[in-house]
Amino acid sequence: MSDKEQLQDRREGLRRGVYILPNLMTTGGLFAGFYGIVATTKGDYQIAAWFILISAVFDTLDGKVARLTGTCSKFGVEYDSLADLVAFGVAPGLLMYSWALTSFGKFGWLAAFLYVVCGALRLARFNVQVETVESKRFVGLPIPAAAGMVASCVLLFYHLGGSGDIKKVSVLLLIYVLAYLMVSNFSYYSFKDPELVKRQPFSTLVIAIIFIIVVVAQPEIMLFLMASAFMVSGPIGAVLKHFRKPAAKVTAAENDAAAGMYSAKK
Repeated sequence: MSDKEQLQDRREGLRRGVYILPNLMTTGGLFAGFYGIVATTKGDYQIAAWFILISAVFDTLDGKVARLTGTCSKFGVEYDSLADLVAFGVAPGLLMYSWALTSFGKFGWLAAFLYVVCGALRLARFNVQVETVESKRFVGLPIPAAAGMVASCVLLFYHLGGSGDIKKVSVLLLIYVLAYLMVSNFSYYSFKDPELVKRQPFSTLVIAIIFIIVVVAQPEIMLFLMASAFMVSGPIGAVLKHFRKPAAKVTAAENDAAAGMYSAKK
């Protein structure tokens, strides 16, 4: 065997060795989501919410590690989707049902089930469209963002002095809204823009550090505000885009009319 072939074999061996890293991250996210389910069954809703958020961190890391090490694969995509369904579909659905929806009877468990189903549909659609849609945008609310909204609601409730479970119609409506947004065609920013990792002005670093300090100082409030802002960004963007199109058409028509008048004068 030549030196070149040996070097190629070593590289392939290294690639096979590194391949396990993103899947370990995915497994960590799956474990956190499963423990969130266990905590929910014990009535530890705050712990369940935190573990759902921990799962979201692992979900972010597995994709980053896969891209950095060049170990993206069809297996990893499918495994990640299955883990996401448990961590961001079943775990938040069960958490919301146990924490807030049991008192609504049939409407409560139907809302929780609808959330899980729409989350599964959202993941399936993403896997089908992953090669055809713009990487900077998601079609529909990502299921980790929906789970983050659920978890942040629970954390904010206890942070503001709540105890036990909650019986609010607003929580029931929120679950239906999240289910709808996941299967909607609203566009959401994916934070995968390559420009984000390029050199930025020094002031950007300062602002980022201040933002992190604020989040750490009041995580329950800031996480809820961030999740809420991201959730409504899709519908708000669609409304702004709707009103922007007629304005662009009017401007184009005015320019055409002006050009016609100028030609007539000549």
